[in-house]
Amino acid sequence: MPSRRIEVTTWYLEQRDPVELRPAGEPAVPVRIVRAEVPSPELSRFLYTAVGGDWYWTDRLPWTYEQWRNWLVRPGVETWVAYVRGTPAGYAELDPQPGGQVEITYFGLLPAFHGQGLGGHLLATGARRAWDLAERWPGREPTGRVWVHTCSNDGPAALKNYQARGFRVYDVKVGAETHEHHPPGPWPGAHPAE
Repeated sequence: MPSRRIEVTTWYLEQRDPVELRPAGEPAVPVRIVRAEVPSPELSRFLYTAVGGDWYWTDRLPWTYEQWRNWLVRPGVETWVAYVRGTPAGYAELDPQPGGQVEITYFGLLPAFHGQGLGGHLLATGARRAWDLAERWPGREPTGRVWVHTCSNDGPAALKNYQARGFRVYDVKVGAETHEHHPPGPWPGAHPAE
């Protein structure tokens, strides 16, 4: 299938104080959000492809098992997984950075769980965990900034969800990217979103 060049807008958003975080309403279904405390390349790759397959998340697809493991075992990296009736519904991945900054590197829901009010609740929980990350990692300086980026290739509700949770845009970049005609889907041969 031929590839094509598309214009992509990327928004960079931040919070500089935990009081800026706005809670979300209760989801339509019961949900548990749990930290995956054992670094698991298999779980993280599953979440990455299942959530991002319809949105051109491709940068980590070529990663080896060892690359996934090396990423996940870094002190302070956390994966928070939302479960609905025992089934993974989405996740937020936190990456601690120098200077008391924490990036929400990946965040999203599996397609079957869209439209149930889970996204706002999961994002609010992930941001709260970014703000209190130092409490779980002795020697880490307190979080002074939580940031995230999203782009026009992400889900249509992403930017609005970040802003509704109190994240403010601090930079916008526009560039061109080359993509296959359709997103890769969660695994080879899966039917991607139309």
